[in-house]
Amino acid sequence: MTKNSNFKRTYDLEERTFQFARRVRLFIKMLPNTTVNLEDGKQVIKASGSVGANYIEANESFISLDFE
Repeated sequence: MTKNSNFKRTYDLEERTFQFARRVRLFIKMLPNTTVNLEDGKQVIKASGSVGANYIEANESFISLDFE
């Protein structure tokens, strides 16, 4: 695998996780404003954003090992 194709795959996954978090937020906005939905919605939004953040952090750790 060349460096460019590896970058392309990385970029696609980063974009997909971003779009996932964005769609989750749009979905949560559509729910009725009940106490349960507000509390659970906060947790779901945080979790959806964590997917991309964890991927980026793991990918950066993996890339830094290549240069050692």
